[in-house]
Amino acid sequence: MLQSLIGLARTMRPRQWTKNVLFMYPALIFDGQLFILNSFLRVTLGCFLLCMVAGSIYLINDLVDIESDRQHPRKKFRPIPSGMLPIPLAMVAAFVIPLVSIAVALAYSRWLAVILSFYLLLQIAYSFILKHIVIIDILTVTAGFVLRVTAGVAVISVQNFSPWLYAGAGLLALFLVVGKRRQELLLLADDAVNVRTTYKQYNLALLDDILRMVTTGTLITYVLYTIEAPTIMLANTNLAMVTIPFVLYGLLRYLYLIHVKGEGGAPDEVLLRDQPLQIAILLWGVAFVVLIYVIPKGL
Repeated sequence: MLQSLIGLARTMRPRQWTKNVLFMYPALIFDGQLFILNSFLRVTLGCFLLCMVAGSIYLINDLVDIESDRQHPRKKFRPIPSGMLPIPLAMVAAFVIPLVSIAVALAYSRWLAVILSFYLLLQIAYSFILKHIVIIDILTVTAGFVLRVTAGVAVISVQNFSPWLYAGAGLLALFLVVGKRRQELLLLADDAVNVRTTYKQYNLALLDDILRMVTTGTLITYVLYTIEAPTIMLANTNLAMVTIPFVLYGLLRYLYLIHVKGEGGAPDEVLLRDQPLQIAILLWGVAFVVLIYVIPKGL
């Protein structure tokens, strides 16, 4: 039983939960509410519930993809395809966990419950239908990231959150998704179609063109955000522009890891392993915290 529970936890991909943190907390931070305990706890609980719903999606995906995963050089070792997690237990957990999570969300935030429900339905549609439609597959994954940002906004009373951050978050997510698709296609070669049917409609030239377009769009959108965002005490100033070099370095570093180091097939692993990228993200975060919470007090 212990082995099955460990398999269940692994299948829910705790490493992937870093994405929920990165995309759900911006509303709290950029609205100047990071040190307001009630707001912080509401976002933290919302993030936990989102992790539970997202984890159940991984259960569903692995149940749907069990045969193709058994042919993948890495995915065949996952708990469900390897037999570590029994299929009946995985099916029960995939049903119960999101149901309970949405019920808890409904008890303290109606809009969070709506967003989690829509996220769940969207991801189920992806697992069974949308993942097999070229272009739509990567856009659906991107939409899931935008919903994460929306969930962070839904649980607190936001006053100065810029719509540009929605666009920036969506483009950044698309950047990561396309990079992952590119590296998978390169790694799997002739076996790629057996793992993901849409790979017969993708090639490296197309994915590289999309990656270039999205990289440019992400940077331009972020620059516009730093100029026009009505973040507390930064309105009508250009102070936020000092964070642009960190974002530019992060994008270029990730492209370096993809094209030179051959990484990027698992963005969460890259984030947890690559120290220069971690430093860039840390410096970006510290810079924004200083701009929003420290400098205004000294003015």
